[in-house]
Amino acid sequence: MTHAIANYAHFEQPLLKWSLMLLAVAGLVGVVLHPRSPNSAPIPVMAEQAVIMPDGHALYVQKFEVTVAEWNACHAQGACSQALRAKGSHAEAEMPATGLSYVDVGEYLAWINDATGVAFRLPTMAEWEHMAAEVLPHEPDPVFTDPELSWAAAYLMEPQTKRTLRPQGSFKTTSQGVVDLNGSVWEWTQDCYAGASEGQVTQDRCPAFFVGGEHIAAIPYLVRDPARGGCAVGSPPAHLGMRLVSDRAVRS
Repeated sequence: MTHAIANYAHFEQPLLKWSLMLLAVAGLVGVVLHPRSPNSAPIPVMAEQAVIMPDGHALYVQKFEVTVAEWNACHAQGACSQALRAKGSHAEAEMPATGLSYVDVGEYLAWINDATGVAFRLPTMAEWEHMAAEVLPHEPDPVFTDPELSWAAAYLMEPQTKRTLRPQGSFKTTSQGVVDLNGSVWEWTQDCYAGASEGQVTQDRCPAFFVGGEHIAAIPYLVRDPARGGCAVGSPPAHLGMRLVSDRAVRS
């Protein structure tokens, strides 16, 4: 017994030494060691540069929209309720995940944050507009000209983007390296559209949320297909998907 304890102590001391050295090095270089869930997932590819907001805040943005392959990894682990298929002959890894409601998006966010240990979230509408400004049409969207009536003019706007779903990388890239913000997928934001509701509407009781795309629209939180399910404000988007952002630098 004494001999066994001595051998354990012999191996334990170097292991402890190396563990302390690793923590010290991580602290010196500023690496954040994220705890991983047993159901871990690869950290998404992020844009090469942070998007700097008007107030100086750095926003770290996913390079592409969440893909079908990324979504199905969540489904395979039982965290996302619906399985998706890539359109046509394209691979799941190159097609954006679409047909997503705000509830679906919440499932994915809960899973990816637990699986990676990174605090991902949806962008606000202001963040989305700022990151997409250089690749979107410069004509102001009627939806914000008069909150009461002028949003209806959006139905008369001629779409500039084809509504056919295309693989990632088919549209423009911003100077920070964010791709496809002007594509045929409208992306959910965390901003609530409460309509004519009186008083403060909390996030968990919000009936609809703004989505960012070629024009701004507000979509009821349960809708997956805006062409069939209706659009609270603005002309119906072509496809509903998502893109992750983080307030801290993310290392793959």
